[in-house]
Amino acid sequence: MVPITGATVLRGLIALGVVTTTVLGAAPQTTPVAAASRPAAQAPPKTPVATGYGGAVASVDADATAAGIEILRHGGNAVDAAVATAAALGVSEPYAAGLGGGGYFVYYNAKDRKVHTIDGRESAPGRADRNLFVKNGKPLGYDEAITSGLGVGTPGTPATWATALRTWGSRSPAQVLRPARRLAERGFTVDDTFRRMTVANVKRFAYFPDTAKLYLRGGKAPAIGTVIKNPDLAATYAELAREGFGAFYRGAIARDLVKAVRKPPTAPGSSWHARPGLLTTADLGAYRTRRQASTHVRYRGLDVYGMAPSAAGGVAVGEALNVLRPTELSTLGQAQYLHRYIEASRVAFADRTRWIGDPLYGRVPTAGLLSRRYAASRACLIKKDRVLRSPLAPGDPAHPKPCAGTGAGTRAAREGNNTTHLTVADKWGNVVAYTLSIEQAGGSGITVPHRGFLLNNTLTDFSFVPVDPAVHDPNLPGPRKRPRSSMAPTIVLKNGRPDFTIGSPGGPTIITTVLQVLIEHVDRGLTLPEAIAAPRASQRDSATTDVEPGLYDSPLRAQLEAIGHRLVLNPESYFTLNREIGAAVGIQRLRDGRWLAAAEPVRLGGGSAMVVRRSAGR
Repeated sequence: MVPITGATVLRGLIALGVVTTTVLGAAPQTTPVAAASRPAAQAPPKTPVATGYGGAVASVDADATAAGIEILRHGGNAVDAAVATAAALGVSEPYAAGLGGGGYFVYYNAKDRKVHTIDGRESAPGRADRNLFVKNGKPLGYDEAITSGLGVGTPGTPATWATALRTWGSRSPAQVLRPARRLAERGFTVDDTFRRMTVANVKRFAYFPDTAKLYLRGGKAPAIGTVIKNPDLAATYAELAREGFGAFYRGAIARDLVKAVRKPPTAPGSSWHARPGLLTTADLGAYRTRRQASTHVRYRGLDVYGMAPSAAGGVAVGEALNVLRPTELSTLGQAQYLHRYIEASRVAFADRTRWIGDPLYGRVPTAGLLSRRYAASRACLIKKDRVLRSPLAPGDPAHPKPCAGTGAGTRAAREGNNTTHLTVADKWGNVVAYTLSIEQAGGSGITVPHRGFLLNNTLTDFSFVPVDPAVHDPNLPGPRKRPRSSMAPTIVLKNGRPDFTIGSPGGPTIITTVLQVLIEHVDRGLTLPEAIAAPRASQRDSATTDVEPGLYDSPLRAQLEAIGHRLVLNPESYFTLNREIGAAVGIQRLRDGRWLAAAEPVRLGGGSAMVVRRSAGR
């Protein structure tokens, strides 16, 4: 069968009402005005695609993207710009990122032509054990755990920024924090996405006076167009600019943070008893980022690099690609292509749940899971005319047996979905893909008094109890252990140089989003912006597969159901607006040396892509 071209697919998406022609870059690609010259709280133009020279930045937010571009224009490199973008996201996307969270940083260094990573995931307190979320022999309720000090892990974001700048950066903390400080002082403008997320959190935020003062107006979500300033965060950034990011882990900031965790500052007379956490200043002082080897697989002549455990994303995406590699996806009809993609995702998630956790607390067979021999033993499970049953039994990477699992399949623990991703490239060819989070939308709901940032509730990514007592669970809590994450910042090289990057928020759907965008671009012929815009499906070793309306309402649904798939509309929530799955951004190096930055045209209100110098006439 003739492969479906990107243009053909895009026309189909437009016909289905999934995307509009703005995906093609029809919106004006206006060069942003320098942040310093803009009126207070006036965001730069927001466009999902930009092409040009000198470097590029893509994120969910125009103010944050502009912060990164500002650093690039003043001679900073991709690492400097990535930290500046992330710091700005801590102001304008505070429910997804900030000083109180953690994440994973993947970096391609043009000098040594190698990919490096930083694990900046939050860690449990030293006093945590496997019963962290157990009371009287039973697991705590999820709502009780997420809005508490108990779910707060030691933040890794400031340490990630410090490690990145010290190792590869060219600018000081003061220089890279300057745009974010200015944004916090002048304020950002509330849009529909921010308002929706606030509406969903009004009850939680009202429990904590500092959070309510910052993000609510008269006890309600602020109206669209409201300007939110954060002078406390500006002052915190100023302190870190003077003293370095190490000041976050010692002294006054550390004491204020620990106090908020151990005695959550709820409103007097509040009906909510926020459980105290176990975090100490010793935990903060002991925190270290981890420099570790990236995951790596070869796929269609490309080198795909991602994040190794404690992140599950790099392994799961890599295993799924290995499972799909023997199949010529470019020649299949759309239904068969989606069938193979869905089943490969199912297989990867079954193995992810069984094997992946913090590698310092148990053996994680990363090399085995990413071996082609192991992939072959799992790929033969997939049949073109039927669907695998979930939960699927995992394989054994140490002793792979063709088409056979080992033990019983188990379902993964619940995982929050409010994360953000950014990507940066500079004029020297350095590239960053960086996913960061505070976990739940709004994290724990606790703003550190007088510091202006929300605290994470990332420890709720641990399994509260084993899903199946008879099956080993590598993701139970432990002292200073890091919970498993689905984050999957990905850099793809061609002939040793950057080809493109991709990453997304979305909890466990991050893995399927990154995988689907990657294969639709590489195998199905879609351009990177088209692949980002295309409708998505997400299978996570479940009896049903979540899909967006663009697939649910298309003829493909009947074709997939005829094979045996059960498709359901992705649940609509404060994060999955309009039943969306993920919110990807990426950057690509074009053959003529230009950079193409691409973000979502619609999901989460659309993302923001910018370049240092636009192409003439584009």
